[in-house]
Amino acid sequence: MDGELRVMCSGGSRPRHPQTGSLRALGGAQTTDFVGAAADYRVGVASQDAQRAAISSSFAGRLFGSARVCFASAAVGAALILGVAASPASAQDISNVKSMDIAVQGSIAQRCQMGTIPTADFGELTRAGRFAAAKVALDCNLPFTMLIKAQNGALVHSEMPHGQGPYAGSVPYSLDVELPVRRPATEMISKVFEGRSLVGGQEISSAGGIAMDGLLLRLSLGSVSSEAGLLAGQYGEVIEITIAPN
Repeated sequence: MDGELRVMCSGGSRPRHPQTGSLRALGGAQTTDFVGAAADYRVGVASQDAQRAAISSSFAGRLFGSARVCFASAAVGAALILGVAASPASAQDISNVKSMDIAVQGSIAQRCQMGTIPTADFGELTRAGRFAAAKVALDCNLPFTMLIKAQNGALVHSEMPHGQGPYAGSVPYSLDVELPVRRPATEMISKVFEGRSLVGGQEISSAGGIAMDGLLLRLSLGSVSSEAGLLAGQYGEVIEITIAPN
């Protein structure tokens, strides 16, 4: 982007069902208890009816007790089976594990734009130390270099830039440039150039930063060297600013 500052002036498997173990334990308990009851029947001295009643009572009690134990065993077995079923599968049990890569890409177009630079009109040049300031829009989303180049290096008379007789035909000036950049913190790049040094061109690098906060230009007039002052007429200067992405 180019801009011109014009300065003008006038002047797993299935588990076994828990009931299977319970039934086997119950059968064993029946056999053991029955043998014990039969022994009591043979050696006892009570009456036959009493012995039979005692055998039945003892056998029923032991059988009932054994059954309670077996049912308890069945309940424990069921609890253990439920615990195994509820436990999560380990990573080693997972087979055919596959991985997949997802490629994501995109791009942002390069942008480096500069707003219009206004014309600075100093009016009557009889007073020294006058200045003009301008804030210029600047938006670059990548590092850049700014080139500043002046046409004359001073405000010069439109017809007699070297003056005439004792009268001078030019007014010196200086240009202050303030360039805020981000990389990523905000920093200020400041430069001051004498007008005559801009004839060959001067560069300002953003030093790897980007610009989003504009550009501040300040042009200050210097003192005329001639004691007679300036030659009457129109004075002007053209300063060209170019922004180039790095």
